[in-house]
Amino acid sequence: MNEAFSLVTGADLIAWGHRPGPAFRDLLSRANFARSEGCGLEGIRQMLEPDLPPPAPEPLALLKAGEVPLHVNIRAENADEQENIDRVLASMVEVLKTPTVEAGAVMPDACPAGPLGTIPVGGVVAARNAIHPGMHSADICCSVMITDLGEVAPKAALDAAQEITHFGPGGRDQGHRFTVSLDLLDRFRANPFLNGNRMLHAAQAHMGTQGDGNHFLFIGRSRATGRVAMVTHHGSRGPGGLLYKGGMEVAERFRKILSPTTLKQNAWIPADTEEGRAYWEALQILRRWTKANHNALHQAVVERLRAEPGDRFWNEHNFVFKRGDLFLHGKGATPAWAGYAEDATGLTLIPLNMAEPVLVVRGRDAGHALGFSPHGAGRNFSRTEHRRRMGAATPAQLLAAETQGLDIRFSAGVVDASELPSGYKRAKAVTDQIRDYGLADVVDYIDPYGCIMAGEIAPPWQAKRTRR
Repeated sequence: MNEAFSLVTGADLIAWGHRPGPAFRDLLSRANFARSEGCGLEGIRQMLEPDLPPPAPEPLALLKAGEVPLHVNIRAENADEQENIDRVLASMVEVLKTPTVEAGAVMPDACPAGPLGTIPVGGVVAARNAIHPGMHSADICCSVMITDLGEVAPKAALDAAQEITHFGPGGRDQGHRFTVSLDLLDRFRANPFLNGNRMLHAAQAHMGTQGDGNHFLFIGRSRATGRVAMVTHHGSRGPGGLLYKGGMEVAERFRKILSPTTLKQNAWIPADTEEGRAYWEALQILRRWTKANHNALHQAVVERLRAEPGDRFWNEHNFVFKRGDLFLHGKGATPAWAGYAEDATGLTLIPLNMAEPVLVVRGRDAGHALGFSPHGAGRNFSRTEHRRRMGAATPAQLLAAETQGLDIRFSAGVVDASELPSGYKRAKAVTDQIRDYGLADVVDYIDPYGCIMAGEIAPPWQAKRTRR
């Protein structure tokens, strides 16, 4: 074919204003059929003109520092805490430059969680028509659940829980899995973010698992009733990690068009788009899966003990909540307003550390906290820095000194020193700030008997070397 009858290419379509995408194949097919019929390039351009996408919007500029309010609900009691707060606030200043943002807040347990401009743990961000996957974190719907186990022996409860729960990476092997409802799996299959084979496998294999890090299973006794209670802390595990990855990829595509100057970690999915509606629905499905994950462990322990349980409730602290026309992103922050979800009871949980009580609180819906309360005690420095400050003391020695009289178990058999009480802010200081900033009212304390955590787990590359 000579130059006069050369084929129409993707470069031609782009030059005419079409954007690369799924429609390109059909456009090229139509264009080159017309070309084979002797139509000229200008005629083809005019023929395809009705299929041109609307003009790309002007990129949104970053907001100026201080343009939207930042509510600070934290104070320092030593130099480490002040340095921690300074880093938290510096990062939040950058987060609040994101064009969709209308307000931010930090809780008493706030601590940095990534490069400058990354929402810290204990951070809350209100955004309009935007869901920011990076602002709910990869551990989507990390949450806590409590069950009143009644008149059972705390050691028997901890023993039963140890036999049932699953800590560490990965999921349960075939033959040791908890059932996932067919209705819930159907919902996964119907959502474009959740319908892959890898996702469906994780949804089944990770049910009844707790992961690692600061996730725990806690047994204690209520001061108000004297009854034994079980508290679990974990999130959506593998399914949540996969959804986060998919959400960030979609958000990045929007960022490049809508606001290239926005930091990648603060990219967003417009809520009124097809992708935004699908992602919002995926979050709700993951919330339901996570609640079922907690429930599976709690019910199995109840049945093993033949207990006569009382109340059971839960709350999440890594999630996005819609309130009015705003999307409230809480990363390590607990919703503290009545009716934040259909299953909200008015009570939420704030764990502190393995040697301190779990607080049962009623939120105050404080405007200066965007309606949130803290999710725990928070850290003043990284895990690495905590290990450095241990000096010559071994993890086992610190465990004995910091948890005297408590039954602390690590699933991996090795103490994770970074999860000891000394790795966290002073519990009383956090509790005092919850009161002083008017974030919540404590209605009960679950005093510790003991807990189970993953413990120090070798990284995958090291584990593989050991197996070889």
